[in-house]
Amino acid sequence: MSMNMHSSTKDRTIAGKKIILYGMNFAPEITGVGKYTGEIADYLTGQGAEVTVVTTPPHYPGWSVREGYSNSYSVDRKKDMTIFRVPLFLKENMGGIWRLIAPLSFAATSAPVVLWNILRHRPQIVICVEPTLFASPLAILAAKAVGARTVLHVQDLEVDAAFAVGHLKSLGPLKKAAYLFEKYTLKGFDRIITISERMAARLAQKTGKAEQVAIVRNWVDLEHIYPLGRNSAYRQELGYADDDFIVLYSGNIGAKQGLDTLLDAASKLDQQGKIKFIIAGEGPAKRGLVEKYGDLAHVSFLPFQPYEKFNEFMNLASLHALPQERGAADLVLPSKLGGMLASGAPVVVTADEGTELANFLGDSAIITPPGDADALSRAIVQASKGDREEWKDRRADLSRKLSKEDGCISFINAVTG
Repeated sequence: MSMNMHSSTKDRTIAGKKIILYGMNFAPEITGVGKYTGEIADYLTGQGAEVTVVTTPPHYPGWSVREGYSNSYSVDRKKDMTIFRVPLFLKENMGGIWRLIAPLSFAATSAPVVLWNILRHRPQIVICVEPTLFASPLAILAAKAVGARTVLHVQDLEVDAAFAVGHLKSLGPLKKAAYLFEKYTLKGFDRIITISERMAARLAQKTGKAEQVAIVRNWVDLEHIYPLGRNSAYRQELGYADDDFIVLYSGNIGAKQGLDTLLDAASKLDQQGKIKFIIAGEGPAKRGLVEKYGDLAHVSFLPFQPYEKFNEFMNLASLHALPQERGAADLVLPSKLGGMLASGAPVVVTADEGTELANFLGDSAIITPPGDADALSRAIVQASKGDREEWKDRRADLSRKLSKEDGCISFINAVTG
């Protein structure tokens, strides 16, 4: 049963507790890990906890500091929440080894801040967020010194992902050292929470303690994202006709997303006059994709849209696209999926059979093999001919399973249980 996020009935396991929330991404980032960590912090304070956050300036997914913030040390104090922001190494192209240097820089710049906060405030709970695991060992040691419960929220198996999608080359000594560090760091936590069954199984294998791991899927705010039952105002604003079939991707534009496959499919459909493509978001791969595909007349690249207009934007889609690189479908369960399902529009996904993403969606979505632009283009054409009625009900059922209220309650139960 759902409950209001700031119910007057406080959760007794949380009310009055001092909690440190330690992670590289945080609100007001509107996508990815920062969005969820921000909502967790809001829920905790709504339940009467005193929350201290140690994080960076908002920078994701563009890997540049958001306007209004500086890449420096700062403190922002609100009622029942104090946010410490620390500098982070950033550069325009954050691919390859630089994706390793950024979290290492956060571990270094945040170390004195998190150590001081834990030892001075003596919290009952310390929650670390992965990414980044590099920052965790010092927090674990300090937490144990004051008797705090340690929790890791795994949003991304960053070591596996770094090698799987090519951020790091699979050099023997480097790979061995990375996995050894990961294994011993994971074992230091009292509880590990992750977002999918396959990720939980991998974590249990790494630690040898299945009972240490809990699953809480990323959620969607069903009061914010829902079917409008009419054409989105964005159609007129962006110059689309009411009968244009719009394939929408909205989210991070990076290495794991497989957007080359989607845009290769788009290039095969350049003669399908009514099928249009929109790629909305930011990220390290965007510039290269614009250079490669920007001359396609039926493809538009947009920035992220404002949060207050996001439901209108999600309802612009005739078809949501969720492409992924092969090998990534069991490393992360994309957070954007909940919003896609909640909007009511059909969804096309690239995932191999037997992956958790494919199993979770079942026949509520169109699924094609990763990297197969021909199969994806055929699926898009087929989808443009109409949506099966029973799929709508299944998508609605899945979105209800991912409700924000129930997700936050489950998260706190996992933290304290």
